[in-house]
Amino acid sequence: MARLARVKVALTVVPVPGHGAEDVVVDEQGAVFTGTDDGSVWRIRDDGRRIDRVGATGGRPLGLELLPDGRLLVCDAHRGLLALDTGTGAVEPLATHVHGERILVCNNAAVHSSGAIYFSDSSRVFPLERWRADLVESTGTGRLLRRDPDGTVDVVLDGLRFANGVALSADEAYVAVAETGGRTVVRRWLAGPRAGRVDRLAEDLPGYPDNIARGSDGLIWVTLASPRVPSLERVMRAPVPVRRVSSRLPRRLQPAPVRSARVVALDDAGEVVHDLSADPASYHMVTGVRERLGRVWLGSLEESAVAVMEWAPV
Repeated sequence: MARLARVKVALTVVPVPGHGAEDVVVDEQGAVFTGTDDGSVWRIRDDGRRIDRVGATGGRPLGLELLPDGRLLVCDAHRGLLALDTGTGAVEPLATHVHGERILVCNNAAVHSSGAIYFSDSSRVFPLERWRADLVESTGTGRLLRRDPDGTVDVVLDGLRFANGVALSADEAYVAVAETGGRTVVRRWLAGPRAGRVDRLAEDLPGYPDNIARGSDGLIWVTLASPRVPSLERVMRAPVPVRRVSSRLPRRLQPAPVRSARVVALDDAGEVVHDLSADPASYHMVTGVRERLGRVWLGSLEESAVAVMEWAPV
């Protein structure tokens, strides 16, 4: 990944009535949606002055997307892929299994114009609550899945090191999925002369990518939840028995994320167009990002708030 000078920006933090506002999505009216670890889904007015609870999944909502029928697509780590009616609160399960196997950590998604939904299952070994163990053991069991309009669910990519954020290119020529443990963004071509091929939109990222999203600017925005942690990198390269022992150590002895608030935006060639960071003292561990009309909204697995970067694109 080509390096670009990082730009420091100011943040406005908007508290929400719940912990772990992991992802964000913005509708056409500018309202921001997020989900928290009590299962609630919230709608925040674009000026941050009003917050309404629009529903609850009964699980742990992570990635959010807008569906063409007006409902909210929710990747629930415990309940699978869901559709939430934000007017009535009604929840419809869309996918809980693939090829007879339960989807263990439904994480993030992107909606294709055909109605197909591409979404990630982060691990086949550890539930969300043990995401650290999956990274330390480097299980490589993450998957990119596709749900077709008829309800069929298939595996698109397998063997990913904690599959995370998902995004489609502006022309839908490819779907990209963040591989947190590999510090890469993997790309599967869907159309054109490279259809069916797999390559990398980005590799050797300076941190661990979480959710990704295509912005209104056509760029793929990538969160970096933490900068690279050398001790974690060493453990992930160690023999399997060492990794397993390390994952069972008390949390205080395990490699830990470093406080940061950083996102990058990539073009279709994988070049960095924007590299934005903010003071992590007020907001950190950015796991959700959504650019809309020059505003960059953020979510965090660790914060009881969303945030917006006060930034004017050049």
